[in-house]
Amino acid sequence: MREDKGGPRLFHIWVLACCALALFGGAAFAQGRGGPPRQFELKAESPKFWDLFIEGSQLEKIATGFGFTEGPVWDPHGFLYVSDEQKNKISRVYPDGRVETLLEVGDPDGSTLDAQGHFVTTASVLRAIIQVEPDGHYKVLADKFEGNRFNSPNDIVVGPDGALYFTDPTLDLPKGQTQEIPFQGVYRLGSDGSVRLLTKDLTAPNGLAFSPDGKRLYIDDTRQREIWLYDVGPQMELQNGRLFGKEEGSGGVPDGMRVDAAGNVYCTGPGGVWVWDTDGNHIGTVMLPESTANFNWGDAGYRTIYFSSRTSIYKLRTKAQGFVPSATPAK
Repeated sequence: MREDKGGPRLFHIWVLACCALALFGGAAFAQGRGGPPRQFELKAESPKFWDLFIEGSQLEKIATGFGFTEGPVWDPHGFLYVSDEQKNKISRVYPDGRVETLLEVGDPDGSTLDAQGHFVTTASVLRAIIQVEPDGHYKVLADKFEGNRFNSPNDIVVGPDGALYFTDPTLDLPKGQTQEIPFQGVYRLGSDGSVRLLTKDLTAPNGLAFSPDGKRLYIDDTRQREIWLYDVGPQMELQNGRLFGKEEGSGGVPDGMRVDAAGNVYCTGPGGVWVWDTDGNHIGTVMLPESTANFNWGDAGYRTIYFSSRTSIYKLRTKAQGFVPSATPAK
């Protein structure tokens, strides 16, 4: 071992530095970045951003006290389904702030209403897609592909044909369990229970969203910080995959993703939720006070965005009208 001529004095400085990091580093990590606390801001990169958002509008906190929220889904009966990955439960969250536990299940993630209005979610610990009834009972819709268990299903949407489409990265593969599928895929789950692989080209597929006309599918790759765009063929096969956008920076990564009725793309990213036009131009960002993994359209008319931020649920009124596949008849 090399002798350090700084001796005890340098060792003392090193210890103080480590203590400072332990005391203050955690707070910076909780915000997703260092520096001052995050603040809500509508940050336009193009005048087109103001066609979608209301200048001067305020972000409203609906409920708080969660561990790590995910998978928000608006139910037309007037509440939001919310997953809590840290507290291992799914709850109903009402606009007045009331929270009711629906189901306790390990590491729930992305969710959707299917074409018949059933609540369907991804359960990472079960490594499955499950359908949950209003009383909290559930049934497994799918948990294997070609006899092998999924990795950890992450996000799920309804396609234009009424089938379910989901991503299966290893991001939440239960500790100590074995990856049985040697890739991270995107799948179609038919109403007959059949599971078809659509692509295995991405390193960590996560959020996904169909365009309103059903001719495009957007999928983000969390590890590469990219959004990919595919054309959708007549048999729902994916064609012509190409890079749509890349989200550089700190304080967030591509995760949850939605589109509005005009086809603009919204995706979580550094600072909050990035907004892209249909040509792949970043036109603005909804800067949020907490790191945000997912969000969804809600309220009557779907002109409100509900954000599932780390410990809280927020909402923001918009000019844009959201595109919600489960509220649109299948083709």
